[in-house]
Amino acid sequence: MSARGIFVAGTDTAVGKTRITAGLLQAFRAQGVRVAGMKPVAAGAIRQDGRLINADAVMLAQSSQQDTPYQWLNPYCLELAESPHLAAAQAGIRIDLDVICHAYAQLAIAHDWVLVEGAGGWLSPIGPTATMAHIAVALDLPVVLVVGLRLGCLNQALLSAAAIRASGLKLAGWMASTLQYPWTAAAANVQALSERLGTAPLAVLPWSESAAADHRVLAKAALALRS
Repeated sequence: MSARGIFVAGTDTAVGKTRITAGLLQAFRAQGVRVAGMKPVAAGAIRQDGRLINADAVMLAQSSQQDTPYQWLNPYCLELAESPHLAAAQAGIRIDLDVICHAYAQLAIAHDWVLVEGAGGWLSPIGPTATMAHIAVALDLPVVLVVGLRLGCLNQALLSAAAIRASGLKLAGWMASTLQYPWTAAAANVQALSERLGTAPLAVLPWSESAAADHRVLAKAALALRS
């Protein structure tokens, strides 16, 4: 396995993980890096050509322009749009970390980097006892934490960062994704997190989902992560 990797975790669901992961994939490609995206577990899918397909996983594949088997990109695609442990239970599926590690290894063979997007928050359950954190630990990847910038984000971000560090994995950085707008306290919250996490954010994504705006901030973040 030759590729380097990053696990993109979130403080919660719907905080911008896919937007950031897709943007980073595009930035890596623009910088001449062979990069692949991966969504190990996805809950919420549609049937297409007789199989389940997840929109977030497809976005990652399109952003990286990777031509790899879907089962490597998204080993566990669950139809029910609920917590992964509930979706897996309904489907009668047990999420196996070895299957995920094997898929990651296949992607790593032909790429320089693999960006792995989690589902939900850091401790979102994927089975009776396992959580999303177990996937990151099994892959042994540094973690980038996506913070949904809104009221309450300080507590969520600090708890998530503490849990990531307690797992033994490196917190490689954090990014803020603006979810509450307008919010006069946004800059003050970014400053508070910078002080408490010990580092400034790699990127702060604006409220508007502008591809041009995302490209500018995430290109710099990609360079920082690669260094």
